[in-house]
Amino acid sequence: MTLEAKVYIVGAGPGDPELITVKGMRILKQADVVIYTDSLVRDELAEMGSANAKIYKSAGMTLEEMVGIMVDAVRQGKSVARIHTGDPSIFGAILEQVSLLRRAGVAYEMVPGVSSVFAAAAAVGAELTVPDLTQTVILTRMGGRTPMPEGEQLSDLARHHSTIALYLSATLAKKAVDEFLSAGWTPNTPVAVVQRASWPDQKIIRTTLCGLVRAMGDEHISNHAMILAGWALDPELPEKGENKSKLYDKSFTHRYRKGVTAVD
Repeated sequence: MTLEAKVYIVGAGPGDPELITVKGMRILKQADVVIYTDSLVRDELAEMGSANAKIYKSAGMTLEEMVGIMVDAVRQGKSVARIHTGDPSIFGAILEQVSLLRRAGVAYEMVPGVSSVFAAAAAVGAELTVPDLTQTVILTRMGGRTPMPEGEQLSDLARHHSTIALYLSATLAKKAVDEFLSAGWTPNTPVAVVQRASWPDQKIIRTTLCGLVRAMGDEHISNHAMILAGWALDPELPEKGENKSKLYDKSFTHRYRKGVTAVD
């Protein structure tokens, strides 16, 4: 399939080059121009592009410089692969890029990727939606230089007592713990921290709310970390075997399986 003269905003996944989607890899290999976030996307992934592609690193660029390259390339009839870390729709800072592309009359297409929240859950071997514990996952961050809108403070969201994934919040772990506790979470609530999920130097911490700050300090984790909190992160759940989905219960019927009648 030949690429069009437009910008493909591609989610590259959390770090492991093999976690980019098949479609994302096809676009990367065929694009005339590749612009990638070199502070978060591995160089070896970008190097999988076409030998004839013009490759740019975007970490040191301003928004206008980056979009200018994309616009010029498309107007010359070239395809552009804009490679983002994770999934571009989650804290991807793509809205401002899309706004300028639209103003310039340049077409774009978004290609989803694997978010770091799912790579982190895989790293610790956890299901984030466990029956009888929680069926909800909240993806959020602590307010820092980017403030949180009204009603979206962690202390507000945590009152749901669902699984919570904190992006971009490693330096605010102490504040996060305080807000969890103020929302009624117990100090022994399980927490998992995964730094640089799926990278060769990935680091994993299993702890609790009351031990989170010290554990992160002991491991010198202050960036590139996903914090997962809630009872779905209890490492002893598999051994307990108590929280089972109805999906595989023999009495649970669906169109592929009829119910089993009990026999005395």
